[in-house]
Amino acid sequence: MTTPSNPRLLVLHGLRLQHVGNAAGVAEAIGVAEAEVKLMLDQLVSDDLAKYRTGRISGFMLTPAGRAEHLAQIAAEVDATGVRTGVQALYARFLGLNTELLTVCTQWQLREINGQSVPNDHTDGAYDASVIGRLVDLDGLAQPIATDLAALLARFATYGPRLSFALAGVQDGETDLFTRPMVPSYHTVWFEWHEDLLVTLGIERGSEGAG
Repeated sequence: MTTPSNPRLLVLHGLRLQHVGNAAGVAEAIGVAEAEVKLMLDQLVSDDLAKYRTGRISGFMLTPAGRAEHLAQIAAEVDATGVRTGVQALYARFLGLNTELLTVCTQWQLREINGQSVPNDHTDGAYDASVIGRLVDLDGLAQPIATDLAALLARFATYGPRLSFALAGVQDGETDLFTRPMVPSYHTVWFEWHEDLLVTLGIERGSEGAG
C-alpha cells in the first residue's frame, strides 16, 4: 500500500526540488491544491523555514533551517515506511535511462550537419520526428518506474502524468515542452524527478556514480 506524505513535508519537499517556487508551481509538483500550498508557504515563512525572494527570479525558497528540517523529515519518512530498498532499486532503473534522456535532449537541441554540431532550428520535420520517437520510446520505459515508485511513496505519483503532459505537448508541436528550462518541459520534470530520488536516498548529486 502506498504511503502518503504529510502535507507540510510535501510543501517543504516541493520547494526544495524547485529551489525557488511559487504556490502554483509547488502545487503542480506535489499534487496539492494551490490555496492549501499558499497557506503552508506563508506558515513556513512565519516559522523561518522559508523566505520570499524578490528580483529577476522571484519566489519562495527554503532557509538553511528549512533545508535541515526538510532533510530530517525526508530521512524519517523513508526509515519509518521501510521503502529505502525499494526506492534504491527503482533509482537504479531510473539511472539506466538517464543517459538516454540526456542524449535525446541533446539531439533535440543540436544537429550534426557536415560534421558540425549546430543548433536545431526545427525546420527538418523528419529529423524532429525521429527524436520525438526516441522520447516516446524512453517514456514507455520510464512510466513503469514512476508507477512503481508511487506504489511506495505517494508523493512520486505526480511524475508520470507530468511527463505524459510534456510529451503530449511536444507531439502537438509545443517544442518548448521538450527541453526548455523554467517551464514544465520533459527535461525539467525529469531533472526534478532525478533530484527527488537523490534527496529521498540522501545522495549528493556530485557523488552520484552515473547519470
